[in-house]
Amino acid sequence: MIEIALLLLALACAALASTCVWLARRLRAQAEEQARRDAEHDRRLKELAKRLDTYLAGSIRMGEELYELRRTVAPLPDKLQQMEQRDPSSLSFTQAARLVGLGASVDDLTQSCGLSRAEAELVAKLHQGKPKG
Repeated sequence: MIEIALLLLALACAALASTCVWLARRLRAQAEEQARRDAEHDRRLKELAKRLDTYLAGSIRMGEELYELRRTVAPLPDKLQQMEQRDPSSLSFTQAARLVGLGASVDDLTQSCGLSRAEAELVAKLHQGKPKG
């Protein structure tokens, strides 16, 4: 009877030992899988950080260029007003601006208003897309 109990106890210990080995292997496999996922996550995170840095650098450059463009364009309305006041004998730049609002092309402005091509382009660029009013 003691021998049977010892045999059953030995079988239970063997089953327990094999279960422990199986669980240890499974735990190791899960740890390896988690390490692989962590490495992939870190790689993607670095890639996204690099892309974000690229986008930020582009945004900063774009902001700097917009600032320079604003600085360049800001004096143009005053220059246009000076040009209007300087040449009262030709059709006014205000009239040319109205024609641009009606859809006149640069060539139309040079022909009908007596403007140089550069002046007509300036008037066209300044007044294109402005709401009529």
